[in-house]
Amino acid sequence: MSARAVLPRPPAATRSWLSARWRGLLIFFSVVGPGIITANVDNDAGGITTYSLAGAHYGQALLWSLIPITLALILIQEMTSRLGVVSGQGLSDLIRERFGVKITFYLMIGLIITNFGNAVAEFAGIASAMEIFGVSKYLSVPVGGFLVWWMVVKGSYRSVEKIFLVACVVYISYIVAGIKIAPHWPSLLSATLRPHLELKTDFLVMLTGVIGTTIAPWMQFYQQAAIVEKGVRIEEYRYARWDTIIGSVMVNVVAFFIIVTCAETLFKSGIRIETAKDAALALAPLAGKYNAYLFAFGLLNASLFAASILPLSTAYSVCEGMGWEIGVNKKFTEAPQFYGLYTLIIFISMGIVLLPDFPLIKIMYLSQVVNGLVLPFILVFMLVLVNDRELMGEHANGRWANVAGVACVSILVLLSLVLVASPFF
Repeated sequence: MSARAVLPRPPAATRSWLSARWRGLLIFFSVVGPGIITANVDNDAGGITTYSLAGAHYGQALLWSLIPITLALILIQEMTSRLGVVSGQGLSDLIRERFGVKITFYLMIGLIITNFGNAVAEFAGIASAMEIFGVSKYLSVPVGGFLVWWMVVKGSYRSVEKIFLVACVVYISYIVAGIKIAPHWPSLLSATLRPHLELKTDFLVMLTGVIGTTIAPWMQFYQQAAIVEKGVRIEEYRYARWDTIIGSVMVNVVAFFIIVTCAETLFKSGIRIETAKDAALALAPLAGKYNAYLFAFGLLNASLFAASILPLSTAYSVCEGMGWEIGVNKKFTEAPQFYGLYTLIIFISMGIVLLPDFPLIKIMYLSQVVNGLVLPFILVFMLVLVNDRELMGEHANGRWANVAGVACVSILVLLSLVLVASPFF
């Protein structure tokens, strides 16, 4: 008799179940990317600044808003992902075909303005983060700009996507910083589950900012273009949906801990801030240098990440809308307009940040105003397209998806009007 014990083989049904689970897991990892990357880029320099201000100025009062924001983000990004998988076309391409070149042209002008302002904000974020570590912006901005340009122009889609996915992991630094300050968890849970609304202009503007920085027009264009370039097939769509859901949850978990970190330190100490850099510097005496460096490192990662994606999103959107060749997998000579626009946005944005006394805050605010004006139009176009039975077939929106979509668009239109009108109050 053999000394080695022979384990019984699992029954055929169990083996089949395990095989199916492994196969599903492999398909998920082959599809994952566009949803997680698109959502996490939203925690860029502007987003981190907005969440820092929300926590520093209003404490825990805005934590509850992250739950409906997460649901709205899942709803919107799921629709754009489904459009890309079923049609095999980018959003700009579909808008041009359905609504005409003239409407597409004006939409692209609005998108260029808002994305250009956001790109400037990302390079300002790189400068701010590195100044905390003692590095001049005249060194950090050109080096950062060259790195993000070289990575996209010289890389393939798969290599660039892997780098972006690694960048998503670095956002854990904000979660670590939030946990290290040892907040009072029961009060955080209560603030998260109990809505709090103040009918004051500054509170409503901040609420609008938190929503607007999480759901932006560039996201729909980039995710759909990435889905198409990745070549996700309709039979793989359920895995792409999970990619979108996981990304939407991740981005708001990070936002939660940024707000918590600033609420538990800066708000309780009565310290007012204006930027994410101010938040990182103010954290040092309150939460220790380690937490301050974690915060600053998160800002650097987010700014570099978004400085790559936002110009890329603009290049995808505009070139699709104009019918030009697109794609990170193509060479510069095969898609000159695509790479040319990407390069132009990066280098002009860098140049603006390096100018002394340039009104960066005004540029960033203008981009957010245009962002608020453009977003409702894009969402209306999306709803029309995703309900087109000829285009979508059985994958068109159902009744409840439309009810939720119309409600979401209506609320975002109202909040966009609040953002645009806020300077007059």
